[in-house]
Amino acid sequence: MAAGGCHCGAVRYETQADLSSVIACNCSHCAKKGFLLTFTPRETFTLLSGEDNLGDYRFNTGKIAHLFCRTCGVQSFGYGEMPDGTKIAAINVRCLDGVDPDALEIKAVNGKDF
Repeated sequence: MAAGGCHCGAVRYETQADLSSVIACNCSHCAKKGFLLTFTPRETFTLLSGEDNLGDYRFNTGKIAHLFCRTCGVQSFGYGEMPDGTKIAAINVRCLDGVDPDALEIKAVNGKDF
């Protein structure tokens, strides 16, 4: 189990994050924010605090809820669905407690073409 959250601490969560499968997407949103992402089924994600402090940004098809803390602006996770309809949480690995991004194997993903 991994814990994470935003910069100010208002948003906190626990999840089962698979750090062997971390991606760096080059889409316009992820690239500008420097996200490193892993995905987990929504049932393995628990939002502990800050639900009432979350803003929601959507672009392109609008299918992904890019959630951010309204206090500090950090986007530590988001909600979406796989093509088969499975609900997922997209975890910004940089927001997980105690994780060193430089120690991870990161796969580049071409999100510009989606």
